[in-house]
Amino acid sequence: MSQGWASRSDRSTVHGTLAVRFFGRFCAFWCGHEVVLESRAARALLSLVTLRPRPWARDAITAEIWPDAGYGPSARLRQALWLVRKGLARSGADPGKVLDADDDTIGLRPDVRVQSDVARFDELLRSRPPSLEAALGLYGGDFAEDLGLECLAARREHLSDLYEDALAAVSRTRLLAGDLDGAQMAATALLERDPLREDAHAVLIEMYGRIGSRSQVHRQYRRLTGVLATELDALPLPETRVTYLVALARTRARSVDVAAVLGEESGLSAGYVPMTVG
Repeated sequence: MSQGWASRSDRSTVHGTLAVRFFGRFCAFWCGHEVVLESRAARALLSLVTLRPRPWARDAITAEIWPDAGYGPSARLRQALWLVRKGLARSGADPGKVLDADDDTIGLRPDVRVQSDVARFDELLRSRPPSLEAALGLYGGDFAEDLGLECLAARREHLSDLYEDALAAVSRTRLLAGDLDGAQMAATALLERDPLREDAHAVLIEMYGRIGSRSQVHRQYRRLTGVLATELDALPLPETRVTYLVALARTRARSVDVAAVLGEESGLSAGYVPMTVG
């Protein structure tokens, strides 16, 4: 299981580090060994205590994981805590040196270091220049999508927006670099998430203008105008219209060039007289 945010050498040499992955299905590793958590509640509990350094009140955790249960002591929370301790022990950790739990609160001990793919994702996007390709490689699914915790919904949406913006930027960068297949992959992935992303439509229109047919250019533009009219009662931006017209011109120019080549070949064939010997 690949973890670009915690290299293999780091995982084997750093003692006392808990690596957690939030994108897609939540999972955790203690010094390179997976912490197997046997229930959604156990995964939710460990995710909460790794997201916030200060201890959580038990009642608050109960309310987040089981919102319909109300506040108060919960046997289910004790069961989830037991499963987290069990998973840590099986991974080679001493649960008492990782978790700080008493009758009122649960948290990580202050000396436990936490690495997360979300923190690394944020670092890559904030670097100058941003490492967009590397950031996209970390995004294995929406943030903590398997946990169903309402308290994480706002952060999930924010990270999703950052990912989609990175897809848009990467699709444009790949297009300018001549990586048309890569540009198409990124733009298509973005449109699968949000069909209203006009910048992704523009990348595909320009790409079809370079290597596609007039019908492909027009079809992509028609898809854009259709979704904008239906969802926003709006027209494409002027710059997108220009991209469309330039793409159409490119397809026509290619057709003219091909026709000219075919005409030359046809003329040569019509005027060709085979040489005779003798």
